[in-house]
Amino acid sequence: MTIENGNGRSRTYTWQDPTPTANAARQKSGAELFAAMINGSLPAPPIADTLGFSLTEVGEGTAVFEIDCSEFHYNPIGTVHGGVIATLLDSAMSCAVHTLLPAGSGYTTVEMKVNFVRPILANTGPLRCLGSVIHGGRRIATAEGQLVDAHGKLYAHGTTTCLIFSV
Repeated sequence: MTIENGNGRSRTYTWQDPTPTANAARQKSGAELFAAMINGSLPAPPIADTLGFSLTEVGEGTAVFEIDCSEFHYNPIGTVHGGVIATLLDSAMSCAVHTLLPAGSGYTTVEMKVNFVRPILANTGPLRCLGSVIHGGRRIATAEGQLVDAHGKLYAHGTTTCLIFSV
């Protein structure tokens, strides 16, 4: 897809069919699903290509995404839109929860809180969004996340509550 803005700037990106990953999510544990996404045997979800972020690490109860923000992430006042930051935090926190789930289980975010600490610009550099589970129950899980730069400087943080269910 190519997006033209009329001012000489454009962005072209592609994504893969999300169906194999969605089907695998019903058959694999969260840890297995994310390992397959990281090693490239399953495609990332389209939102990752749309916003330009990637899942880079997972562990038991943890997930890490990375992004290098660009001008196309900007809001009208010239900083990275809060929705991009919230999406990153939602992805890291909820995927951290998913790493603990067995095959046949799913989740959905039922509540999320985000604190924006400082603005992010196109020249901020690469950012890492680290999600970790606080509580992993049978029906409800909670997690926290932090968005930091290469030096550990905090840009945003948040918490989430996820509902766990059978798929």
